[in-house]
Amino acid sequence: MTVLPNDHRSQPINLFEYETLAKDHLSKMALDYYSSGAWDEITLRDNRTAFERVKVRPRILVDVSDRNLTTSILGQPLQLPLLIAPMAFQCLAHPDGEVATALAAASAGVGMVLSTMATKSIEEVATACDKFPNSLRWFQLYIHKDRGLTRALVEKAYKAGYKALCLTVDAPVLGQRERDRRNEFTLPLDLHLANLATISELDISHEKGESGLFTYFAQQLNPAVTWHDLEWLQSLSPLPLVIKGILRGDDGVRAVEYGAKAIVVSNHGGRQLDGAIASLDALAEIVAAVNGKVEILLDGGIRRGTDILKALALGAKAVLIGRPILWGLAVSGQLGVSNVISLLQDELNVAMALSGCAKLDDIDPSLLILPRL
Repeated sequence: MTVLPNDHRSQPINLFEYETLAKDHLSKMALDYYSSGAWDEITLRDNRTAFERVKVRPRILVDVSDRNLTTSILGQPLQLPLLIAPMAFQCLAHPDGEVATALAAASAGVGMVLSTMATKSIEEVATACDKFPNSLRWFQLYIHKDRGLTRALVEKAYKAGYKALCLTVDAPVLGQRERDRRNEFTLPLDLHLANLATISELDISHEKGESGLFTYFAQQLNPAVTWHDLEWLQSLSPLPLVIKGILRGDDGVRAVEYGAKAIVVSNHGGRQLDGAIASLDALAEIVAAVNGKVEILLDGGIRRGTDILKALALGAKAVLIGRPILWGLAVSGQLGVSNVISLLQDELNVAMALSGCAKLDDIDPSLLILPRL
């Protein structure tokens, strides 16, 4: 396993440096798969610049000598308001893949959402984290055309001790990621869809001139899914349902009406509809619309502790982070993921102190100046 340099002056001191280093540890196909967005990648870039447009108005002369970053999501405690977003094919970054990511998350007291399209199975990840029985682990899924396959995935996740189902709703079809198409993306022969291989013959196949990922989505995911299917999904297990991929207030209200216990404001990291609103820009409307009836989380563009502060100030209970975790994983496996989490924790701690916030409840909209739209 690659380790970080012994000279601390050469170690990454922020998430951007991890991204730069990761490029030396990934194949072009893997790097493009992880980093690309849809079409012209406008939304991918806007997720980041949305945070840069929001400014902070710090409070002064507040006792911040003792700061508390802890919170809870769906009743489960977290050491800081952070979860790792569901990301496919993490073994492209490091042989330990999702297992390393899960162990780093559990060790740090943050949450992890395991992707349906993981390269380590539901059971492998759960077993690896046996010594962290109270860690927050959710399972992300899509509703497949084969309802039996969806049911089997839910049953496996429930049996393995996952605490919630995170349904991705913004991918009735796959966004057009042109870098993947140019690379004719497919998995290396030694990797497979670990959660599907044991219950079906599905895998990502390579077809000339086409992305194998696109072929999988086109063949297996169900573009006919509607709100009414959520009742069926919730009948499969007692696990609470988290809806990921909402960008409108009216859809947030519907999610509540159809039984969601939490919402993730997300545009799929800019990988689905290019030109879609940045996640941060959608947040306030959704928070207002659901009016405290469910917990709201946000993903897309988080790179600094100040970004977490801004998301919380606009009403998110926690954030999810994606690509930087992959950069840490590529550079040095579990240690790299742990360091990425630690950097964000330290930055949020400092940002809170400098903003006059001793605890997360002190973070509110009065801290921010929003751009004029």
